[in-house]
Amino acid sequence: MSDVVTALLAAGMLVAAFGYAAVGHGGASAYLAALALAGVAPAQMRPIALVLNILVSAIGTYKFWRAGYFRWRLLWPFAVVSIPLAFLGGAITLPGHAYKVLVGAVLIYAAWQLWHSARAGEEMRPVREPPLASAMAVGAVLGFLSGLTGVGGGIFLSPLLLMLGWAGTKQTSAVAAPFILVNSLAGIAGGFTVQSAQLPPQMAILAVAVLIGGWLGAEYGSRRFANPLIRRILAVVLAAAGAKMIFV
Repeated sequence: MSDVVTALLAAGMLVAAFGYAAVGHGGASAYLAALALAGVAPAQMRPIALVLNILVSAIGTYKFWRAGYFRWRLLWPFAVVSIPLAFLGGAITLPGHAYKVLVGAVLIYAAWQLWHSARAGEEMRPVREPPLASAMAVGAVLGFLSGLTGVGGGIFLSPLLLMLGWAGTKQTSAVAAPFILVNSLAGIAGGFTVQSAQLPPQMAILAVAVLIGGWLGAEYGSRRFANPLIRRILAVVLAAAGAKMIFV
């Protein structure tokens, strides 16, 4: 990557990390989108996204836990099954075209979900405990998908928690962050079993950018509601990148 491309990637990822960390996410879908727009090879996209995801979700986990929103009883039924399946998904390397189509579909879904959540705003709904079997089934599917694609699964888990009334807004963010963290760790560990992670020399610059954005975003999100405008901007970027992955 040239210096200009690296600078643009770092700036975009800083903004993305801020927006995603504000709602308890790691930002992998945005990182994949940025990497796709920059023309990075699929073999490098997944490990880069997972490493950056780990950094930001670790910050989010700490910030939302410190703010008092984390609930272990809500996390463990999803995570106990998702971790081994994320490892399994990370050990599978899809052909380049198949990976691009799958990630493109994930990005378009993520774009729709971000846009929808920005329009819906923050809603207060009655909260009930998720059935154990349902939570574990959801965790299994999301864990495998997160390892296979390089996303942490939060973009899928969060809307389910809210839609089914299993958690409030802040509790969802507080559970999504550690869910993303453990799945990203398992996914990259699975990848190491079949090949070495192919990380670019500019990785340190990208890591610093997401650490800054993630820290500021998690601090903001753990104390107040996220700005819907940021979600809309990210949604447009994700949709464009998803279309590029599928059709170009």
